[in-house]
Amino acid sequence: MHIAHQELFKHLDTNGAIVVIDTGYANLTPKTYRAKYTKYPLFFYPLNEIKHLEPLEFISLLKEEYPSLKKIVVGFDFKFGARASGSIETLKENFSGDVIVVNEFKYENEGVHSRVIRDYLSKGEIKKANNFLGKSYTFCGLVIKGQGLGKKQFVATLNLEIEDFLIPSEGVYATYTIIDGRKYLSATFIGHRKTTDNKYAVETHLIDKNINEVDSKVEIEFIDKVRDNKKFDDYKELQNQIIDDINQIKSNFS
Repeated sequence: MHIAHQELFKHLDTNGAIVVIDTGYANLTPKTYRAKYTKYPLFFYPLNEIKHLEPLEFISLLKEEYPSLKKIVVGFDFKFGARASGSIETLKENFSGDVIVVNEFKYENEGVHSRVIRDYLSKGEIKKANNFLGKSYTFCGLVIKGQGLGKKQFVATLNLEIEDFLIPSEGVYATYTIIDGRKYLSATFIGHRKTTDNKYAVETHLIDKNINEVDSKVEIEFIDKVRDNKKFDDYKELQNQIIDDINQIKSNFS
């Protein structure tokens, strides 16, 4: 959910609700995580289960499932039904209640859309993505067993398995790692471990904090990108760079 979505929600009544079409691929805010960012109840419809519906069939579905429906709020570019063949005019002509159309919402003269935010994240442009989201981009993952080199040769890290969430581009990020509701400044690496085993990993180091075991989900809140991923000539060079990364994050964000 981003700031343009929040603009839509301002037009909902106290008994309003949000209908979410779940595409099933990596999301900015997957499924029930969205409940954190709105006071309104969420109702999910898997895209694969409704994409065959013609526009009038989709309107009928809404009327059937929400018999007290009196108002629908949509964005200026809203399309619906099979082949995106339904327009706002189609909705107005076939729904007897109010149809509120919200104009494009812009931030610094750029339209706020999920696709734009995804593009920013894919380029590691965290600050721009966060501005459009109206919050820090955050993903959630399970702690898994890593290669074991970090604690022995470099710094201790929590290795994470991320599902459903969109993962930013490869590199090192200034982040906060949230464990059991507590927030710790951290350095998070995303990408192929080019200097060691070349396997893809998401791992986070808690700065000035040692936690031996974590048996819960961990949240990573992104602040900014520190550098791109790169291959180093040897472990010592990598170790020195990791220390530099951590010191830079401490200096800028402590």
